[in-house]
Amino acid sequence: MTFGEQPAYLRVAGDLRNKIVNGSLPPHTRLPSQARIREEYGVSDTVALEARKVLMAEGLVEGRSGSGTYVRETPVPRRVARSGYRPTSGSTPFKQEQADETARGTWDSRSEQVEASSVIAERLGVRAGDRVMCTKYVYRDAGEAMMLSTSWEPLTVTGRTPVMLPEEGPLGGCGVVERMAAIDVIVDNVTEEVGARPGLAEELMALGGVPGHVVLVIQRTYFASGRPVETADIVVPADRYRIAYHLPVK
Repeated sequence: MTFGEQPAYLRVAGDLRNKIVNGSLPPHTRLPSQARIREEYGVSDTVALEARKVLMAEGLVEGRSGSGTYVRETPVPRRVARSGYRPTSGSTPFKQEQADETARGTWDSRSEQVEASSVIAERLGVRAGDRVMCTKYVYRDAGEAMMLSTSWEPLTVTGRTPVMLPEEGPLGGCGVVERMAAIDVIVDNVTEEVGARPGLAEELMALGGVPGHVVLVIQRTYFASGRPVETADIVVPADRYRIAYHLPVK
């Protein structure tokens, strides 16, 4: 087989990828062995091994201890719909993230006071080392972990108020906009930046992903009259979800 200018291992990986995509190698089928790949494509053991590593890194195949390497079942991506913030009274964090009145889901959370890192301090407009309330969420849809969120709120804004703890008190479990309004802080703007990166081991463990998988990261910040009052990192598995924005036209 002539491989041209592209490295041989990428050409082999590409051919195997096509077979997975077109169904020639359906989910749960054992991937050809290294020896079989070597013979079929006329390549070295090193090339065959690197080709298998590419498919593993892409999440198309998975190794099973003592059994071999098998084609993974590719999930059908679902949408995470977003529309900035939801000022509607009673909006929960899950629905706020989903921007969908029919969203069904639950979440677990844990809050603690921490010192702002230099990165978070810059995003919140405070000094590094200032105390902030950090809340970590795991969102679930129909019982499946589908999104992680870590938020930070400056205690110079919420400290010693009824909304200092996002999940406790009279407005516990409500969205940022409603909680801030309760202490006369009016959120009037929100920014979101979307990026992608390999998921951290602890993120993929929580989300049920495969090591090496890519996650989408939404960096969100709420503002009140130009002052940041909350910032968050939202992590979504890229192989299972797509981010869909619904933005009002003014």
